[in-house]
Amino acid sequence: MIIFPNAKINIGLRVLRRRTDGYHDIESIMVPVKWCDVLELTPAEGSEGSFTLTGSALGGCPPEKNLVIKALRALEAHLGSPLPPLDINLHKVIPDGAGLGGGSADASFAIMAANDMLGLGLSREVMAAVAARVGADCPFFIYNRPMLVQGIGERLTPVDVPALDGLHIAIVKPEAEAVSTREAYAGITPRELPEGTCLSGFAALKPEEWAASEVMVNDFEPSVFALRPVIAATLERMKASGAVYAAMSGSGAAVYGLFHSAKMAEEAAASFTGCRTFVGVLGL
Repeated sequence: MIIFPNAKINIGLRVLRRRTDGYHDIESIMVPVKWCDVLELTPAEGSEGSFTLTGSALGGCPPEKNLVIKALRALEAHLGSPLPPLDINLHKVIPDGAGLGGGSADASFAIMAANDMLGLGLSREVMAAVAARVGADCPFFIYNRPMLVQGIGERLTPVDVPALDGLHIAIVKPEAEAVSTREAYAGITPRELPEGTCLSGFAALKPEEWAASEVMVNDFEPSVFALRPVIAATLERMKASGAVYAAMSGSGAAVYGLFHSAKMAEEAAASFTGCRTFVGVLGL
């Protein structure tokens, strides 16, 4: 079975408070984007499976630490029995350390693929619960549609974002820049949303109104930009290219811009050198 785990972007990302368990409560709107890895799962011919990693992935990560393997181990823990041996090939296209959720997508798609291949009959709700054991962003990819994400990422509410219809996206990730989630959170200052405010209330507005809002922002940007001025400069260039809305995705280092035409998005992406880029339409 060959599947294509896709990336996501965050439209607004508010870090609201630090929890007693050391995590942070967040609020964000996540939207899938068709920048995809390639994941193949096949029954192993022998008694042992294999894992092969190719593409743009960072080196030095042993297989057992890859989120695909962790996801399948979490699935085994849920089932209470081992899965049949599998040969797994993961070709990375989505950049690492970008805030695009590539590793989380790989993990969740592996769970869904195993469920289909092996006829496990698990519901999306059960698969999302298994995925949550692997990482906070993972449950989103089980549903893979625009969602209001709350808590540490485990509370998902479907949301319609009609303003995205017909828009084109350019994503730029400076090649030499990467931001770890730990590093991003280390510099964050949590800020509660104004009373009675929820990001879902902004979903029906136009992107130009998001850009003018003090609410629809990414709270990681100030601390990340102080450490990585190249990312800050990338965002300013994206805005200057005519994006109706532009922001850093997740905890960085990727920056995206939304445009009214494919030509504008393509020209914006092409103006960057030394970067990984993607141009497409919103959604899947």
